[in-house]
Amino acid sequence: MKPDPTLVVDAAAVATIVGEIGIGPLYDLAIERLTEVLTSAGPAPAAPPEPSPPASAEMKARDGFLLTAPRLGLLEWMPAVRHGATVSMKLVGYHPHNPVKNQLPTILSTLLAFDVDSGHLRAIVDGTFATAVRTGAASALATRMLARPGGSVLGLVGCGAQAVTQLHALARVLPLTEVLVCDSDIRAETTFAARARVPEGLVRVAERAEVEERADVLCTATSVAPAQGPVIQGTALRPWAHINAVGSDMPGKTELPVDLLRHAVVVPDHREQAVAEGECQQLRPDEIGPCLPELLNDPGRQRELRGLRTVYDSTGLALQDLVMVELLEELALDVGAGQRLVIEATAHDPQDPYGFLPESVTRACWPAEEV
Repeated sequence: MKPDPTLVVDAAAVATIVGEIGIGPLYDLAIERLTEVLTSAGPAPAAPPEPSPPASAEMKARDGFLLTAPRLGLLEWMPAVRHGATVSMKLVGYHPHNPVKNQLPTILSTLLAFDVDSGHLRAIVDGTFATAVRTGAASALATRMLARPGGSVLGLVGCGAQAVTQLHALARVLPLTEVLVCDSDIRAETTFAARARVPEGLVRVAERAEVEERADVLCTATSVAPAQGPVIQGTALRPWAHINAVGSDMPGKTELPVDLLRHAVVVPDHREQAVAEGECQQLRPDEIGPCLPELLNDPGRQRELRGLRTVYDSTGLALQDLVMVELLEELALDVGAGQRLVIEATAHDPQDPYGFLPESVTRACWPAEEV
């Protein structure tokens, strides 16, 4: 039996999904699925002597083009697989001039889901919203493992689109009573509370020094250019402060001072990737802590680190995108959202490459008989 045509989950379909299930439950689902997939991708606990089964999900190193003309930008592809189910591919562009010049988000992306048994393109899903949600959900997962329990003051350095989703995701795992925000862009600061759609009085614009001094959990989500960081001083942080460093995503781009990193436990989402383009660019190998999947499989280590000064070095994982494309595809089918398109040129006879074409077209390739 032939597979269904490709499901397209566009912006309208995503809006239908979120309208049906709610934004909070969507974050809860994303955090839950991320936990499952990243745990399966990490090493098994060291207790049982039996050999561990192969990882049920894995990814390949992302790659792409660093664009320098007409402006600085990045275009990457990020592949991952859940064995027995899905191969996912994300194409993502990072263009920091987009909000001002093109009235577009800094990050635009598209997600593809392929069936592993056939290679059939099962779904095409908007990745712009999904990327923002999964990045926030990953920070929430790291925060739940590393932050001091009961932390109620969140600091946000950078008030763009990602700051909104960081706030919403962290609100699912923290009892937030106050959110202090700052940005070099005054408009971003003053419009943040409205864009975040938070209860009145929860968000307050503050000087960067106050944000650093008072935050139990701090998120940096900026578009600082390479070699232009850091974006915080890091000298007056609370001893137990946990930091989600979200903005470093290309060589030379960092947000945190190296002294802060060296006096904290730094947990990268993916070690090699973070060394190439995250905060870990600034550290020696022996200065880097366990990566996120390793920590998920080690509850004892989580307890040791909770309440210490910690940094989650978030560079973005293809496995996170695998979670989101599967989740949004599943939810679209549940609520009847999206549309079906026949994209692949297939026919009733799989050995006939022309079977989808009109007979008159295929016969016309032969020269006419000479008269």
